Amino acid sequence: MIDEPARPETAPREQYTHGHHESVLRSHTWRTVANSAAYLVPHLDSGQTLLDVGCGPGTITVDLARRLNPGQVTGIDASEPIVRRAAGLAFDEGVRNVSFRVGDAYALDFADGSFDVVHAHQTLQHLANPVAALREFRRVLKPGGILAARDVDSGGVMYHPKLPGLQLWENAFRDVQNWNGGDPDAGRSLKAWARQAGFGQVECSASIWCFASDVEREWWGQSWAVRVIESDFAAHAIEVGAADLADLRMMQAAWLQWAGDPDGWFGVPHGEIVARK
Repeated sequence: MIDEPARPETAPREQYTHGHHESVLRSHTWRTVANSAAYLVPHLDSGQTLLDVGCGPGTITVDLARRLNPGQVTGIDASEPIVRRAAGLAFDEGVRNVSFRVGDAYALDFADGSFDVVHAHQTLQHLANPVAALREFRRVLKPGGILAARDVDSGGVMYHPKLPGLQLWENAFRDVQNWNGGDPDAGRSLKAWARQAGFGQVECSASIWCFASDVEREWWGQSWAVRVIESDFAAHAIEVGAADLADLRMMQAAWLQWAGDPDGWFGVPHGEIVARK
């Protein structure tokens, strides 16, 4: 086993690829345990304590809290407005065994051995130093506790029809995420990163998000049609030289065309791990 991570421990920048535009947040509210953390369900027991790192608007976190009640669940995110939004969701849903706070994945404000479970969904792909973060996740786990992580692997994205605008989007997405210090193919690296971080027992699985029905295509396609023009993705793509405004307009048109095509199909594969301390 390699003692040090293959990726550098420092990077010139680390930003969220899409920012926190409303179109991005709307896409995140679709996420639940069933569609985004089903691999973790067999390992969950009522009363467990859980830390959700990179919780975003909190839909998965709140769902986990329902399942673990009366166990305490804590969600952290780097963005204070997102933390407030997540707390508001928990309040509106009447889920009281969950709390949210601003936090740093590399420096968790918790004592050693604080949690039964640490969960991270679509988080490690955005970090320049995923192994350093995983070492910190391991620190706050109780002996015998589990790490659960799931991340996309953009190298396996599949879609029909093969529109030139979507190919342009795919290439720009990879360029932007690499430029931001992340890894668009994080899903395939989760096992290696966990082992480098000191986890000896790592179970692996994979699953896919699939968007094909009229409702799914409209939601996913409309979301991306807005994101490629209005979210931070657009500014980052232009800054890194991955696209210009004409290219972004072409991507937007392709997403709308795909959304309106009854034959449209889009698959997003994910790597998953459950690692025990």
